Amino acid sequence: MTSPDPTTKVVINRLRTGVPGLDEVLGGGLPEFSFNLIAGPPGCGKTTLAHQMMFALATAERPALYFTVLGEPPLKMLRYQQQFDFFNSEAVNQSIRYINLADATQSGDLDEVLRRIVAEVQSCGPSLVFVDSFRSVVLASQTQSNPNNNLPQFVQQLGMLMTTWQATTFLIGEYFNENDSNPIFTVADGLIWLRQSVLRNSMVRKMEVMKMRGQPTLPGLHSFRINQAGIKVFSPAITQAVLPRPGPATRLSSGVAILDEMLGGGIPVGYSLLVAGPSGSGKSILAAAFLAEGARLGEKGVIAVFEQRADHLQNPLLSVLIKDRLVSLVDSRAPDLSIEEIIHLLLAEIKRVGASRVVIDSLSGFELSLAPTFREDFRSSLASLVSALAATGVTVMMTSELEDRYTDLRFSPYGTAFLTDAIIVQRYVEVRSQLLRVMAVVKVRCSPHSDQLRLYRINDEGIQMGEMAQDMEGLLSPSPRQIASTAPGAVALASAQ
Repeated sequence: MTSPDPTTKVVINRLRTGVPGLDEVLGGGLPEFSFNLIAGPPGCGKTTLAHQMMFALATAERPALYFTVLGEPPLKMLRYQQQFDFFNSEAVNQSIRYINLADATQSGDLDEVLRRIVAEVQSCGPSLVFVDSFRSVVLASQTQSNPNNNLPQFVQQLGMLMTTWQATTFLIGEYFNENDSNPIFTVADGLIWLRQSVLRNSMVRKMEVMKMRGQPTLPGLHSFRINQAGIKVFSPAITQAVLPRPGPATRLSSGVAILDEMLGGGIPVGYSLLVAGPSGSGKSILAAAFLAEGARLGEKGVIAVFEQRADHLQNPLLSVLIKDRLVSLVDSRAPDLSIEEIIHLLLAEIKRVGASRVVIDSLSGFELSLAPTFREDFRSSLASLVSALAATGVTVMMTSELEDRYTDLRFSPYGTAFLTDAIIVQRYVEVRSQLLRVMAVVKVRCSPHSDQLRLYRINDEGIQMGEMAQDMEGLLSPSPRQIASTAPGAVALASAQ
């Protein structure tokens, strides 16, 4: 027999798992003939993940065997799994077969369990093998006199046999500590760990590929959601290949002509613009004008609304744009969103409609829509969002709710103004016992812009820009020319002279 040439590169086929986002996390798919462990606490989605992959992979040419042990008998398992969209009843007893190992497991003899598995595999010749729950096999075999019952040898033999039979194998088990010195962790080619946490009324599930031999995987924890379709993994958006930005000459209109002049000719394409101001200052109205101007020019828009329900949008212009499908609405009501899920929702909608303009209304609502665990470092979450959107080349307008303190102005309560390319500030001033609105352009990266503080009003036609505020006698508002840095993300507006 000729020995294999060690210099010959073996090509490992990668199987598509059928779980959205999982192949990206795995580094391209699941290695064929690999020996894998799906681990995690009860209720985290292990069995659902195994079934979703099985129904996606199993065919008449690549049949699957699913061994159930002490956890759930096949009929009970099928009853619940058939509620998911991925379940195919025609595949059961055809390309997919269920085998109950309860009798062999209850004997406590691992050799007997192995013999039963070997007999079934030899009889059916499956390409996919699942053992659920493998930890039940281990616990049933443990006795006071022999706590391991030759577990390392059992795991080694099982792994070797499955590889010899060219079967891609999944052991599913309830494990709580990945740092345990467990022989299965060493023998397994792949180790997929599922986690879940409950904080207040939100459930956050995360997945980590701790090990996958022969291929690079995406490191870290990746949030996922279980819904009617099954499991969806939210892998990090690819933001490295940021599109080159055009020169300042390529600009978009904000929808307000005088404001475009203040911006130096409009908003540079691909920029992120922050509109900061107190309640009622017209941030959402300006955002609607920005989208309406794009629709007038034949450009598609996307708006992510986080502060009010979709059917309660008060702006009639925005409602018409959404109704006429000129602007697409992203409005997830889930109370436990992750930043990755929000990014996926936005990127999918941008790609679907071919949008060039995007509005986030508002950052305050965006923060509250995140699960509590993702609010701990909101600056990092916002940076991920801005980077992901910038990579698509869209022009983004974000609104931020601020308290008008008259003596100082914070562009963002999170100290994140540095993340944006341009900033527009709206605020109130009191003139002769009348409350007026003023607007200023504070920043446009790499571009000259106006430093004027201009009055504006809001009527049925939207935002109407007026004269320069400093020309009005008795105006009790500071000048933007006297802006001085006071803290990260904060700017003091000194008293007008």
